[in-house]
Amino acid sequence: MSDKIKRALISLSDKSEIKEILKTLKKYNVEIVSSGGTSKEIRRLGYKCTEISKYTKSDEILEGRVKTLHPKLYAGILNKRNNKKHEKELKKNNYEKIDLVIVNFYPFEDTLKLTKNHEKLIENIDIGGPSLVRATAKNYKYTTILTSPSQYKEFILDFKKNKGSTSLKFREKLSQEAFNLTAYYDSVISEFLNINNKDYFPQKKTIHGNLVEVLRYGENPHQQSAIYSKSNSLSIFQLNGKKLSYNNYNDIYSALNLSKTLPKNTGTVVIKHANPCGVSVNKNKLMSYKEAIACDPISAYGGIVSCNFRINKKVAEEINKLFLEVIIGLGFDKESLKILKKKKNLRLIDASKLSRKNINNVNSNFDSLLMQDPDNKIFNQKNFKVVSKIKPTRKIFDDLLFAFNVCRNVKSNAIVLTRNSSTIGIGSGQPSRLDSCKIAISKMKKFQKIKQNDIILGASDAFFPFIDGIETLVQNGVSAIIQPYGSIRDKDIIKFADKLGIILVFSKTRHFKH
Repeated sequence: MSDKIKRALISLSDKSEIKEILKTLKKYNVEIVSSGGTSKEIRRLGYKCTEISKYTKSDEILEGRVKTLHPKLYAGILNKRNNKKHEKELKKNNYEKIDLVIVNFYPFEDTLKLTKNHEKLIENIDIGGPSLVRATAKNYKYTTILTSPSQYKEFILDFKKNKGSTSLKFREKLSQEAFNLTAYYDSVISEFLNINNKDYFPQKKTIHGNLVEVLRYGENPHQQSAIYSKSNSLSIFQLNGKKLSYNNYNDIYSALNLSKTLPKNTGTVVIKHANPCGVSVNKNKLMSYKEAIACDPISAYGGIVSCNFRINKKVAEEINKLFLEVIIGLGFDKESLKILKKKKNLRLIDASKLSRKNINNVNSNFDSLLMQDPDNKIFNQKNFKVVSKIKPTRKIFDDLLFAFNVCRNVKSNAIVLTRNSSTIGIGSGQPSRLDSCKIAISKMKKFQKIKQNDIILGASDAFFPFIDGIETLVQNGVSAIIQPYGSIRDKDIIKFADKLGIILVFSKTRHFKH
């Protein structure tokens, strides 16, 4: 336990919920020193306080940029209570101890959401607030720091329990939270400046996040996990079902990364273990769902479905015929919700507010951060070159782009077979591209009824290093292939395609996904 709290410094941007604190401080005769705007609110609520400018005998200057940066405040906070030299220096300078500091910052992050005006944003970078917080948090052995209204209730309980003091354990916890906050606040500002200067990989990198939830466990029960958001909440909303797991979130984001690349309000994606096992962009919502499931109905069982549209009654009725873990939609109509909520454990996710931002992907291992920007390049015809003698029709070319788009969201080595803008076979995650070809063909033959005149398209996420992969696909009905170029055998591949009489399209970009 520390000495009793006799003096508090209060300087707030968020003045909500301060009334209970003031009531408690008055009961224990705590003197209050406060900044201009906060002092007005304290008086409006009927409590006494001394303005900082009167306390320090130094006016606020530079339009409020300098108001709490004064040695009387910092000496009052940072002195060691059991240090005779410190006591002597305080007395010599006529400085008094400050035991409690209640501060929150200028709302830089909120302002960033409202405006791109550089001057406004710069003026919302708090200097005095973080300085006061850091000083008080450093000296937690003697001083108490509050940085959020969410801490007020616990403070009041601890303060009353200790009869006007606070416990060391509580002060240490508050100190930890304070330094987490200042680090977070500075990281938001640094990221803004990095982006503004197009410095996406600066010499020093800080990553900020707000805890959304501590999860039951990670990929496996012996692993701990949690999910954080760069804003104060996720942009997806759970409407029904059990709590989401680490694996659920991983699959959900894999599904959304693909479904957000599909045409507006069109398409269905089925995901299992972060890999697509069926995709369709049929404009008929029900048929889109059915075709996506039909690509690999066995793998779809217990998987995740992402509908890039608002889910209606007909789709909901079809969904309920199969056991699935998570359903994602761009909203749900009332009838579909009523149907789907009959399964109380089925997780329903509304992703209608989610926007696909160009945020770096991060992978962390062995105290290192591996970072890259996302592979969300928008495809257009300029990125591709038809290299075969036989040229695709516009319809076939568009379908090849669909196949290639799906392919870049499949774990490498990836092969995707499609027909009429729906997947009919997917081979993923194999060390050998030829093995991926064989898996995709096996899935197609197992679940699809192929007619003699069906046009089957194939996509590969990287080049075929040998002709064996293309040969295997063509032998099993594939008549058009899209792949990146870059192999020393590209000319041999083109000659072989012409010999077989198939369409071959080269992409300028490779799309490995590991």
